Amino acid sequence: MPTIRDLTVAIRQRPGIEAVVVLGRDGLLIDSQAAVSLDAEDLAAHVPGIVASADNVGATTGKGAMRTALIEHEDGYAIVSSVGDDALLCVLASTSADLGSLLYDVRRHRESIARLF
Repeated sequence: MPTIRDLTVAIRQRPGIEAVVVLGRDGLLIDSQAAVSLDAEDLAAHVPGIVASADNVGATTGKGAMRTALIEHEDGYAIVSSVGDDALLCVLASTSADLGSLLYDVRRHRESIARLF
């Protein structure tokens, strides 16, 4: 069975991927594969707020809990995905990343990571 590290490495190796962070819903870092300049712990601390806001939108609109959120920034993307009841996955990608196949991979790996908790 693959480990969390195996799965983060697999996602990070894709073209255009700058960081892969697995964190607890409390914002504590579990694992990351990222550029040296990225403070993965700081990023992990901010992700639960994004999820809380997305969950509120889902509750207000009757769409349910957030599964995956795609955030477009000026110079890239952040994909935040729920990984079971206990963890979250955040992937940072450049503008050159193939978002369609990346979202497919995030969904595929999300289920694999959830089984590890």
